[in-house]
Amino acid sequence: MPVPEVERTAEDIADMEIRGAASIAEAAADALEAQARASEAASPDAFRAEMRAAARRLRDTRPTAVSLPNALRYVLRELDGDSVEALRVSTIEAAASFRDQLERAQDDLGDIGANRLQDGDTVMTHCHSTDALACVRAALDDGKHIEAVVKETRPRKQGHITAKQLREWDVPVTVVVDNAARRYLDDCDHVLVGADSIAADGSVINKVGTSLLAVAARERGTPIMVAAQTLKLHPDTLTGHTVEIEMRDESEVMTDAERAEVGDVAVENPAFDVTPPRYVDAIVTERGQFPPESIVTLMRELYGEGTTEPWAET
Repeated sequence: MPVPEVERTAEDIADMEIRGAASIAEAAADALEAQARASEAASPDAFRAEMRAAARRLRDTRPTAVSLPNALRYVLRELDGDSVEALRVSTIEAAASFRDQLERAQDDLGDIGANRLQDGDTVMTHCHSTDALACVRAALDDGKHIEAVVKETRPRKQGHITAKQLREWDVPVTVVVDNAARRYLDDCDHVLVGADSIAADGSVINKVGTSLLAVAARERGTPIMVAAQTLKLHPDTLTGHTVEIEMRDESEVMTDAERAEVGDVAVENPAFDVTPPRYVDAIVTERGQFPPESIVTLMRELYGEGTTEPWAET
């Protein structure tokens, strides 16, 4: 059975107490390390079974956030040894290595993305992305003046988190409701968003509302930059799998009391949508910036022609 640290992490990810692809990935690696440290497995086979069970518990929390299974793959594929202690050590070392790469990746991505931002630019954001904010942070460190129009991003208003972080950096911020985006695009030099997953064809899966913003931005001629670590690439799509879109609890959109007042209505709450590659100008990663149509080349370089599920029961 997964240890309490794994259960707490799984619940926090599912409840969005831990949010953002990089944060989710790091938390998953930490949870696997906690499982390894606490394991009292009597044999290497039992240890491996425990690790797979812990990974499955984590994997099932957020089906769209590909950084989660990619983090689990990274740690589990490094399991090596013919004793429980050797397997424990390899897990701990893999988790540490993953965290180190994660930290460096965001810094490198930020430096690359900052090159697309000019002194005096205004960016429009949607939802909350630490990768997107890394580009702004690097631009500020380069001495550039950046301003931001921040969409609230309903129903959970993650845009408020983005606004708070930008204000801590003294970035002038204007917060607008989602429906006002088109009005303010003429005042913006870039749309800057993150991604939860990127498919092999360059489609961007991000917080619901991103695709609507992208269509409006293209119509207005505002370039769209997606900031995403390679951890966000979805290797399953190389073999034709589609990305599962998470449906969240209806109460985030309408409370029980509101539904009782309105009447008998169906409520749906998709967490993400898919933006076709034709609406995206560039995908910025720690390995460089790419037109969306060429992201498949990078994906094949990193993952080959497909991927495995090392957490599967054997």
